[in-house]
Amino acid sequence: MDDQRGRLAVSDKERALLHRLAAPLRVAPGRKVSLPGDFDPGHMAGFVSQDATAADLAATTRLLGELQSRLAAQSVHAMVAVVQGLDASGKDGVIAHVMNGVNPAGVHVHSFKVPSTEELMHDYLWRYARALPERGSIAMFNRSHYEEVLVVRVHPELVERQKLPRDGHDAHIWTRRFREINEWERYLVDNGVHVVKLFLNVSRAEQRRRFLERIDNPAKNWKFSPADIAERQHWDAYMRAYSDVLSETSTTWAPWHVIPADHKWFARLSVAAVLVEELIRIDPRYPTVPDAVAAELATARADLAAEDTAGTAGKNDKAHKG
Repeated sequence: MDDQRGRLAVSDKERALLHRLAAPLRVAPGRKVSLPGDFDPGHMAGFVSQDATAADLAATTRLLGELQSRLAAQSVHAMVAVVQGLDASGKDGVIAHVMNGVNPAGVHVHSFKVPSTEELMHDYLWRYARALPERGSIAMFNRSHYEEVLVVRVHPELVERQKLPRDGHDAHIWTRRFREINEWERYLVDNGVHVVKLFLNVSRAEQRRRFLERIDNPAKNWKFSPADIAERQHWDAYMRAYSDVLSETSTTWAPWHVIPADHKWFARLSVAAVLVEELIRIDPRYPTVPDAVAAELATARADLAAEDTAGTAGKNDKAHKG
């Protein structure tokens, strides 16, 4: 139901739950983050439980679906949800479960793999810019432009493939990229493309457990690659890289949210809460029609109502004659 101004009616209880879930996950702009100590991957809010989560998640995804419908109808704003995380942090599952109740025509998922030859022939943001959503749509980035300051930083040999000019590959490359990414996201937000950033924070112990499950369960063997173990050896380097990303690129216009990912049910509920809160801030509304169009609608309705009455009367006459 809408209020008299066309805003989405959200109960005080629902709004309070969303805020209590989302607010602690937000990285304050300017905060110096040090992982893994600053955020607990196993955190669970004491006011929600796994047993009740199905209902809470259903209610939250219902709101998400309604807000996406308004976003599409208004066609002014768009949203990019950046989903980052190490292997087995649950990125695919979060996207599948949280977006389950949203019209698939209004959501586009982009999974960014190793860049192609064509992509390497352009600047490092080119392929991500190509995947940006049109107004009224939501794009889910499964990995994103942040790979360019994460995996590329952990594996600096990858920079060599990007064909940078000599003065573009120096000791200041990461500081420069942080600045460029912040400015690019500011540009997007200023133009109505809202950037919501989610880091699925999984612990090393939980990643190990999930890897073993993928190896031991034949139905999940396809999810595992020996390369996952090779990347796991760089755990500390990734923690340092993520710490810098959270510290340098959580801005007032595009803050990071660190999602505790050791418990999948809580991660999914938290992501849903963050997305709904961000959409409520946008406050998309169904467009109102001009008075002239409203008059035409009233006339059309009267004609349709009369047609129904005439049809019913004709049937009654035939019945009486019979």
